[in-house]
Amino acid sequence: MTEYKAKKSNLKELLTKNNTKLDVLAANTNIPIEQLNEYLDKKVMNLNNAMTISKELNCTIEDLYKWKVSGE
Repeated sequence: MTEYKAKKSNLKELLTKNNTKLDVLAANTNIPIEQLNEYLDKKVMNLNNAMTISKELNCTIEDLYKWKVSGE
């Protein structure tokens, strides 16, 4: 069985690609900027926030992270 684990956030790169600032993302998603800052570094997003952010940044949930893939 293949397992996927989120390794590193791509949020900073996606913000740059979309020419969006973190405070604008916070305002548009109703996710506190403090929480978004945690997502930039280490904290893994819950599914609801990942979906909300991916829709705002026009990407997939998979695009939000670099993934570690193990097993098969």
